[in-house]
Amino acid sequence: MKEPFKNHNAGLTAPASGAMAITPSDANDLASAIRAVTLGGEGTLSFMGWDGQVHTTGPLPVGTYALLACRIRATGTTATNITGWV
Repeated sequence: MKEPFKNHNAGLTAPASGAMAITPSDANDLASAIRAVTLGGEGTLSFMGWDGQVHTTGPLPVGTYALLACRIRATGTTATNITGWV
């Protein structure tokens, strides 16, 4: 299929163009920046934003959440089955 949008820039409000399973890590950045996460199991989420600051949520239900992150941290993350959207 021909890509009809190849000459358009994808802004932050554009749909995701890919996904990846995420294993939280305190030391390793994600393979690619993410614009959202889906939590398959409820819990807290700790992530590092582009500013290098660590952010930790309170308990979240299963669902999809918009965020910009370069790392999902093991410390502070209790949510499971995490998918990152790029």
